[in-house]
Amino acid sequence: ALGRAIVRNSKLFLMDEPLSNLDAKLRVQMRSEIVKLHNELKTTTIYVTHDQTEAMTMA
Repeated sequence: ALGRAIVRNSKLFLMDEPLSNLDAKLRVQMRSEIVKLHNELKTTTIYVTHDQTEAMTMA
């Protein structure tokens, strides 16, 4: 889904608990990838999570 949004040049990404079903190792890798994408694309991102560690890492 994220790939489709990138290809279509979306102005907004809405992510609702995108990492909730991943194991801890993959979750860490995906956090950094999402931050990298955000920095490269400069797209507004709304990121919803209940994990405080994840929220602080992504902020």
